Amino acid sequence: MLASHASWPIGTLPFIGLLLAIAVLPLVPRSSHWWHSNRNKAIVSVGCGLLALAFLAITEGFSASGQVLAHTILTEYVPFMVLLGSLYIVAGGIALRGDFTPTPATNTGILASGAILASVLGTTGASVLFIRLLIDTNRRRTRVAHTVVFFIFIVSNVGGLLLPIGDPPLFLGYLRGVPFFWTLNMWPQWIFTVALLLAIYFVLDTWLMRHETATTTSLGSKPSGRIQISGWVNFLALGGILASVIVLIPGRPFPGTNAVIPSFAREIAMCLFAAISLWMTPTGVRAANKFSWGPILEVAALFIGIFVAMQVPMAVLAEKGAELGVTSPAQFFWVSGTLSSFLDNAPTYLVFLTIAASLPVDLGATMITLNDGAQVSATLLTAISLGSVFMGANTYIGNGPNFMVKAMAEEGGVRMPSFFGFMGWSIAVLIPVFVLVTILFEY
Repeated sequence: MLASHASWPIGTLPFIGLLLAIAVLPLVPRSSHWWHSNRNKAIVSVGCGLLALAFLAITEGFSASGQVLAHTILTEYVPFMVLLGSLYIVAGGIALRGDFTPTPATNTGILASGAILASVLGTTGASVLFIRLLIDTNRRRTRVAHTVVFFIFIVSNVGGLLLPIGDPPLFLGYLRGVPFFWTLNMWPQWIFTVALLLAIYFVLDTWLMRHETATTTSLGSKPSGRIQISGWVNFLALGGILASVIVLIPGRPFPGTNAVIPSFAREIAMCLFAAISLWMTPTGVRAANKFSWGPILEVAALFIGIFVAMQVPMAVLAEKGAELGVTSPAQFFWVSGTLSSFLDNAPTYLVFLTIAASLPVDLGATMITLNDGAQVSATLLTAISLGSVFMGANTYIGNGPNFMVKAMAEEGGVRMPSFFGFMGWSIAVLIPVFVLVTILFEY
């Protein structure tokens, strides 16, 4: 539908403008306070989305522009926000309270626990569940931002590699026909990357700990090292949401029946579980969690513009992707990963999955057959999966939970890096790790 004009560079300007607004406005003294309002973020975000739609209306016609808007909102943005929102609500009703000394070993243990559960609870669920525990544990430390940055790297992104419910790109691959448990084959890359990031964090936090005074790290009494969990009913709701994601796939038959699952059945089910969570969770649990709607509203405000404005860049990528000359696993890893850093990693994954499936079949390679009959090399699919999941951590907008964790940390009093500051962390820490992944695993 957009092929005839998708290559026009001017059509990408609204998306580029939105990225610059997210990166620059918080840094400008005169605009930083104005930008702090979610309403104003929504104004800028929706404005950039409308500019992209105006470009499509001029080049493709109002009908095509309306179709793009309807498709983007109904099939991409709404499912995206319902999944993130329901997990945010349910996980926000589970209070983890630990009586720990904020040492490097303690923080590394929390990060490791979050990484393990990220593939089961999803990166969003694990992020919401553990970020408050991490912030609360480190409330007396003066240097906390680096811990949250590594939390985004490890829990909000890399940790979700092992199952389709762990990260949105992998879930889209499952919907396209990738076997549910195929992602477990990437456990060597998962263990290597998570372990290396945890080791880097431990060394860094140990060094920074030396600059903390005894009063900032002491809790006033000998910590018990125990953890308390409140809001147990939400684990049932969390299980219901995950079951909805796995089972209620529109267009497929209900298990054991010939009835076809209708559109939005999955989203309706997730909303019901979120409503049950709000109804059955004691008020005190959310109060103890300092639960607020601000972080998820910030994600909703920014990503509505991101989803709409990125349609033209994604169309350019879909049309011209084969001309990039991407054929080797390393190329798929780095190109899909780099674009996943700035475009949402889920649709980027699908574009490169399509490109990989269009390549000639390698008779000597293990091939995976998708729902439409297309075949993709398991080696290339691994590279695309690694690039999309891992490099979604490179920027705040690479993966949905990133911005949410940033907002939650700032609400908890942590002064987080700017957009470019966070990229500085990812360039210094993640890129060398990904180079090692390329060398060791030939990606």
